[in-house]
Amino acid sequence: MILVITPEVSVQHEAEIINQLFQEGLDLLHIRKPMFIREEMKSFLDTIDEKFYAQLVVHGFYDMGNEYPVSRFHFREIDRLNGDFKSYADSTIVSTSVHDIQTFNALGKEWEYAFVSPVFPSISKKGYGEKSAVIEDLKQRTNYDVKLIALGGINENNISKVFENGADGAALLGGIWESEEPVHSFRKCREKITDHSV
Repeated sequence: MILVITPEVSVQHEAEIINQLFQEGLDLLHIRKPMFIREEMKSFLDTIDEKFYAQLVVHGFYDMGNEYPVSRFHFREIDRLNGDFKSYADSTIVSTSVHDIQTFNALGKEWEYAFVSPVFPSISKKGYGEKSAVIEDLKQRTNYDVKLIALGGINENNISKVFENGADGAALLGGIWESEEPVHSFRKCREKITDHSV
């Protein structure tokens, strides 16, 4: 499973690239636009081909599910701890983020998957994750009710390693959007994990 997270700041031809990524076999797209106001989020959703709406995961703006056929929502660590997800967990598919394997192992079955990060030094946030041991800690996983999605510094050169260490999927951010050819970079990542499909 490969997921892509949108860049915080919009990039040129972003919607066109997103639609191409789906055509190339993207499993899920996380729409994370913390600076967006509601109307900007609506405009953004309108640029994505409707046939891919079931594969969209929205960060924030959880009421968008009332206007768009979107049924996947991602809750930040703070939102999980505050219980903000509880009113959505029964009727939608929810995911969250953690930063160590112990927290991941303690997650309940209501979560479809969780990002565990940073597995490698970040591509988009320079300096972040340089001393992280998360990739090694994946071997301490005991929770198999929740899918484990590796995040942080993943690209075509190291994506195989996250699957070899027990991840169910990989989330790409800088590996796609910092590339001069995002669709080509995604394609290379897909080719690398053909043998690791889940």
